[in-house]
Amino acid sequence: MEKHIHNRVLTICSYILETQATVRQAAGVFGISKSTVHKDLTDRLPSVNKELTCAVKLVLNYNKAECSSRGGKALRQKYIKQEA
Repeated sequence: MEKHIHNRVLTICSYILETQATVRQAAGVFGISKSTVHKDLTDRLPSVNKELTCAVKLVLNYNKAECSSRGGKALRQKYIKQEA
């Protein structure tokens, strides 16, 4: 793995662990695509650091479980604002 990719993987990993950010939020902060963030965290990180992989997986799974809940809240807020 190239040095800059290795560094990017570790940087994204530490950002997600510190902020509990979603893949989409991390992609926006680092100016890369969601696909790249996801590939870095699920495919490349295990070869870099197994312990961090487990920690990041917990955050990603939590965010995935909350995804539909967040979407529902946003939709509800949208319609509340339209009614007012």
